[in-house]
Amino acid sequence: MNRRNFLTCVVLAPTFSTALMVEDSNVYLSPDEFTTISTLNSRLKRLKRFVGFANFNLISYNQALYYGRNYQKIGAFTKKEIAMMERLFDENPNDYGFFGKRTCMNIDNRVSRKDVKKIPHTGHYLYKGKAEQDYKKIISDVGDSIILTSGVRNVVKQMSLYVNKIYNCGGNMSKATISIAPPAYSYHTISDFDVGRKGWGYKNFTSDFALTSEFEQMTKLDYIGMRYTMNNRDGVRFEPWHVEVI
Repeated sequence: MNRRNFLTCVVLAPTFSTALMVEDSNVYLSPDEFTTISTLNSRLKRLKRFVGFANFNLISYNQALYYGRNYQKIGAFTKKEIAMMERLFDENPNDYGFFGKRTCMNIDNRVSRKDVKKIPHTGHYLYKGKAEQDYKKIISDVGDSIILTSGVRNVVKQMSLYVNKIYNCGGNMSKATISIAPPAYSYHTISDFDVGRKGWGYKNFTSDFALTSEFEQMTKLDYIGMRYTMNNRDGVRFEPWHVEVI
């Protein structure tokens, strides 16, 4: 992994869809669509509380719908919410300035528990094989101050992060996709994982992590990569915490 110039700005070159509102060079959802995002965001949070943080990383789309239909604490997903989830999964996000590769073709993608390993004291899973081996080697080479902050994310988990980001951005799709990959485009679904410094909390998901001794040591490791470098072609913000499994 090569160390990058941290002061370089990320350049976005979005094109815009006439089906959406365009303001200040950003693409926004319509008010009606944002209302759907709001109710969907709340329902996905109720689902996460119901199934548990760790399990939420793995459940499938149809399992999510099942839980909604059968448990009042969650409530059934509405037709508009289902249509929104399917749209966010199926659509081409180039209009928002995101140019990454699709990593998942099936909205009901299944993650077998036989294929993953739960990492103690993290609430996260890693795929067995290269990802798990890389994480263990990072701990060995960098030190036990490193901790897994996000591992396997099936479609529902990635959907929830994306929907929450859209909500927090006030329906600004361009801004949301800089930070969170759309649900069909996350490498967490197939391989990658995030790491951070123990005790740092949210700072692990900021550019401050690039200034740590842990990150400096990670840049010298030849068995991993950095997925989202400065000015990456995918249009994603700089993510020094995101480990590319190579």
